[in-house]
Amino acid sequence: MTRYFCFLRAINVGGHTVTMPTLKKLFEAMDFRNVETFIASGNVIFETSKRDPRKVEELISANLHKALGYEVHSFVRTRDQLAAVDAFRPFPHDKIENALAYHVGFGTGPYGAVHKKNVAGLQTATDDILAEGHEIYWACATRSSDSKVTGAAIEKALGGRTTLRNINTVRRLLAKYPE
Repeated sequence: MTRYFCFLRAINVGGHTVTMPTLKKLFEAMDFRNVETFIASGNVIFETSKRDPRKVEELISANLHKALGYEVHSFVRTRDQLAAVDAFRPFPHDKIENALAYHVGFGTGPYGAVHKKNVAGLQTATDDILAEGHEIYWACATRSSDSKVTGAAIEKALGGRTTLRNINTVRRLLAKYPE
């Protein structure tokens, strides 16, 4: 069995409300085991014998669309992948330490030169942003709500979907689910 961490886009935002017990039941109905939710922003931890993360994402997205009546994108990672996200240093230490917000965008990747260039074009005096692998890293010197960078702008630059999480969410998940 493989433990996966799923980050959902469009859960409990934009008028779409799903309780965590409901979300847990929807995942259990897909034959996932040891399903848990983590904070009410669409983070689900589960185990499955399925080995292809992309197929797992497709299964989750299709089933949630059917059950909820709207498109829900899912981004699945293993614990090792989350640990690599946390360990990656996309910016100088002082930029990360002084950021009021440091987010990771989980996407489909891997991102090529065009995607990286488009995302880099979003950079401002207060926003450092980088596409690497399957993720987007965004350190914001102000509150992210005050930034000109938005999730929609990131998705436009990528030409695809992503879902943002604060790096602290990733770190809390790693701490809660040690190897």
